[in-house]
Amino acid sequence: MTTDSSIRADAWLEGARAKLGAAALGPRAEQIGRVEEAGDGIALVSGLPDVRLDELVRFDKGQFGFVQVLERDRVGCVLLDDVDSIEAGDAVRGTGDVVRVPVGPALLGRVVDPLGRPLDGKGPIVADTLEPIERPAPAIIDRDLVIQPVQTGLVVVDTLFALGRGQRELIIGDRAIGKTTIAIDTIINQKTSDIVCVYVAVGQKSSSVRRAIDAIQAAGAPERCIIVVAGSAGSPGLQWIAPFTGFTMAEYFRDRGQHALVVVDDLSKHAATHREIALLTRQSPGREAYPGDVFYVHARLLERAAKLSQDKGGGSLTALPIAETDAGNLSAYIPTNLISITDGQIVLDAKLFHEGLKPAVDVGTSVSRVGGKTQAHALREAAQTLRLDYAQFIELEMFTRFGGMPDVRVRNQLTRGARIRAILDQPQHAPLRLAEEVALVLAVQSGLLDALPLTAVAAFRRGLRDALDRGVPEVVRLIQETGTLDDVGKQALTETLRRHVEAVAPPKPAAPP
Repeated sequence: MTTDSSIRADAWLEGARAKLGAAALGPRAEQIGRVEEAGDGIALVSGLPDVRLDELVRFDKGQFGFVQVLERDRVGCVLLDDVDSIEAGDAVRGTGDVVRVPVGPALLGRVVDPLGRPLDGKGPIVADTLEPIERPAPAIIDRDLVIQPVQTGLVVVDTLFALGRGQRELIIGDRAIGKTTIAIDTIINQKTSDIVCVYVAVGQKSSSVRRAIDAIQAAGAPERCIIVVAGSAGSPGLQWIAPFTGFTMAEYFRDRGQHALVVVDDLSKHAATHREIALLTRQSPGREAYPGDVFYVHARLLERAAKLSQDKGGGSLTALPIAETDAGNLSAYIPTNLISITDGQIVLDAKLFHEGLKPAVDVGTSVSRVGGKTQAHALREAAQTLRLDYAQFIELEMFTRFGGMPDVRVRNQLTRGARIRAILDQPQHAPLRLAEEVALVLAVQSGLLDALPLTAVAAFRRGLRDALDRGVPEVVRLIQETGTLDDVGKQALTETLRRHVEAVAPPKPAAPP
């Protein structure tokens, strides 16, 4: 009598025989390398003659790395994970693939590491697909003119150094003088735009990253942001691939006709990581001990920022890389490299910062090589002579410090310049709408603020939003939607500003009897 167990056993046996019969029997060659040396996030491996540059390799204990250096009889691998458990003699196998990361809408609102693994405790990420971190930059024929603005909400940037969609603008300055704040304010201001933001933290302290995340979550639109974190305690490999990961995640949206913004904070630390890896893999050092390809590494990264043509969907990828200087030295190796790669730079000055001007932008050395063509028409018309007026004020202020009584014309210029500096001073994480920026510039350039004490300018700014929404809502809507301002709207806006100045001006002292 046949039992159920014997029937199952026979079925299993038949299945096993079928699988064995279908198996391709015969010898199979497999290259297995061995770790010769390991330490500090680097492994030197021999026995893999066919492995390629940037190829992903797998170690016997489950770790991964990628090939960074090819030598005659061995390769230098950069480890991505669990670097301390790799030992000499461990087996290594090539995968035939490159480093890939998840991309797609599932990443929006998440905090991930450079391999796309979640760090926010919100569960796994189900991504659309995996894309390689190294991708070629769009060809020139596939690019379009940079003519659409990226509103930062910062008066000093939008009026003097406007950014365009597809531009690469460097933010550079000494340590702890507001570089990251400018970038975070730009991300926060995109809560009312259609731009997807990617913030990449490279080698930053955990407390600094936490502050940036908290600011985005409190004042921005975190559901349309991706935050990639490669902390200072992470492996050099993860820090090295972090900027490339951020660009790949942003390119997903650009290639589908959308707009994206990438902030890399910062490329100075990325360059230091690249130098560390190069020295550990025994590459020849060059200037300041950096390897000769450090310029190429950053150039091929930042060239991926572009405005695509309509045939390619019309999407854009804007890059805001950050670099740190030492004692304001812009002629150092990495700063000069990045300045030559990007389309302009916003230079922050430590002296201005300690004097209380924030953002501490140095108007004389900052420049945007594209922004004038992207600036909103209403703002461009209002700020035509603003930069020249402010530059003249700085020079006049310096000369009048030596004493003497300037004439009436010079006193008027000093009065106007002081008001310009007052409206350029702005608290952090409080970006302004385009209409408010136009109103501020129009107020100072038309002389409405000349009679207002400097101490009252801050009150004027605080009440500006409500005054505009109450007085000229249609003008505000026109500026926000089209970026233009006609003569009738300008007249109405000027009258509203005049009433607002009168409302915030301190009462005049009574005349003596």
